[in-house]
Amino acid sequence: MSRATEHIQAAARRDIRNRWWLSAPALLIVFVAAVGPLAVVILYSIMVKGDYGDVKYWQFSGDAWFNVLFERDMFDDTLGLNSAHLSILWRSVKLSMITTLVTLVIGFPTAYFIATRAPRQRDIWLLLITIPFWTNLLIRTFAIQEVFRNEGVMNTILMKTGLISAPIQIMFTDAAILLGMAYVYLPLMVLPLYASIEKFDFRLAEAASDLYARPRRVLMRVIVPLVAPGLIAGSILVFIPSLGAYVTPRLLGGGKNLMLGNLIELQFGQGRNWPLGSALSLSLMAITMLSLLVYVRLTSKSGVQHG
Repeated sequence: MSRATEHIQAAARRDIRNRWWLSAPALLIVFVAAVGPLAVVILYSIMVKGDYGDVKYWQFSGDAWFNVLFERDMFDDTLGLNSAHLSILWRSVKLSMITTLVTLVIGFPTAYFIATRAPRQRDIWLLLITIPFWTNLLIRTFAIQEVFRNEGVMNTILMKTGLISAPIQIMFTDAAILLGMAYVYLPLMVLPLYASIEKFDFRLAEAASDLYARPRRVLMRVIVPLVAPGLIAGSILVFIPSLGAYVTPRLLGGGKNLMLGNLIELQFGQGRNWPLGSALSLSLMAITMLSLLVYVRLTSKSGVQHG
């Protein structure tokens, strides 16, 4: 090996060391802010429940993970499914999926409308779509609460027009949670869809129409496949925060219609069962990661098929 080669290799090693030293502060922040808390949650999930809401350190048990899906009868110690947790899990997944569907049904024509406007008009419509993000989520939820309550805007209008004789009970129901989450997360569906539709070459739709394709067929066979990445991205952006939502179900559900986020908070608060809360948190994270893996798989397929 020549001396010049040795100098080149030594310089390359020094460059790699310098890069590691320069990135060390950022890696330390990532570890302290992300990996560290996650490690604590994982550790708590396999520890024994404490007497006053903490954990018994270095006493390990798998009871928390067992209690996520199963429970023992307090009288005869028989094993069965944890119906309360499963019902809350089902409600969370169901409401999240319906919320995603509702925002898609409303968001797709909205995004299509914005993308087909003149450039100056698009900016105005996008500004109107993003205005809700200027307000805190809690305030927005209180605002939608004023619309749905018995003496709220909707019931007042319906009663004054004579369509109903008594207020419709919407608050503290699954319907209120669904409508509230759809209102809160609708912009997260519209913006990715707009980004995809705005890049769509509408000459393809015109060509399909010239070949005697009906508008519905043009939509389903030409437009939707080509804007699928935005559709999938918007669905994921709505589904994941809906699944872990806490504020909206807490205020609009009244504490009776719990979702996963409320159940986790309950275990860390009134339940005083930190290991179970940690296990439920990790279960929610696992569902989220599975959703992201599905998203990556679908977008990769979409990218191959539609360029």
